Amino acid sequence: MDSSKLLIALFVFQVFFPCHMSIQAAPENSDLFREYIGAEFNNVKFTDVPIDSNFNVFWDSDNLSPSQVSSIKSTHSNVKVALSLGGDSVGDSYAYFDPSSVDSWVSNAVSSLTDIIQEYHLAGIDIDYEHYNADPDTFAECIGKLVKTLKNNGVISFASIAPFDDDDVQSHYKALWQSYGDLIDYVNFQFYAYDQGTTVSQFINYFNTQSSNYNGGKVLASFISDGSGGLTPENGFFTACSRLKSENKLHGIFVWSAMLKHLQQNIHEITNSLLKNQIETERKDNQRT
Repeated sequence: MDSSKLLIALFVFQVFFPCHMSIQAAPENSDLFREYIGAEFNNVKFTDVPIDSNFNVFWDSDNLSPSQVSSIKSTHSNVKVALSLGGDSVGDSYAYFDPSSVDSWVSNAVSSLTDIIQEYHLAGIDIDYEHYNADPDTFAECIGKLVKTLKNNGVISFASIAPFDDDDVQSHYKALWQSYGDLIDYVNFQFYAYDQGTTVSQFINYFNTQSSNYNGGKVLASFISDGSGGLTPENGFFTACSRLKSENKLHGIFVWSAMLKHLQQNIHEITNSLLKNQIETERKDNQRT
């Protein structure tokens, strides 16, 4: 994916909200909304990149502080906050997954991430590595052991991955899924990495294909807020979501990316859009019968 948006750790807001849809019983967590925020903080130098999984904070910590995380969680009990590891690039340079060894990478990652997660009162991690100086099996072992250790230590309660439709990316995440898929709670598939102008039928085909690739996983539908790729809300994203939900396939939605101040507004807009599309779908179904 040729986006130059950030990087090593950014916030993922996870919200459970009612969709108010009068259709057949929905699958567990179909009311999940996730939004990546704090990802476009530009004052980053390549020398700031963590080496061998000694992670540090790369989001805009002035505006996304531990106290602000505590505040939104106390105000909205249905909100969970996670951090994301990896990303596409730093400035003009790719951000690579480049471990010296599995054991050292996992040890450093567990130590540094535990400190950050506890300081910021976070609940989970998202894996978004997109470039690799390691083979798929090494990637799978590093990430899988990291997630397993953090869960076993009670540091996180959930983990997600964020692949997209690229051969190299898919080979690494499929290897992880094959070995440690039982530890991955959500697949934040980047459907917005498909071509701009994606249609509803194409989106649904893409969704079904990726659900097969990550068989048994909770694959989330997604769009990009600037409309630069994939299926946009204006062109039928919520129509596609309504169709998936009517087939009990919609496990949730995520958006790349937004600022914190827009979070509640986006949740409200998405809820209303899903409801509007579901009412229209039911109206058409009733007319056909």
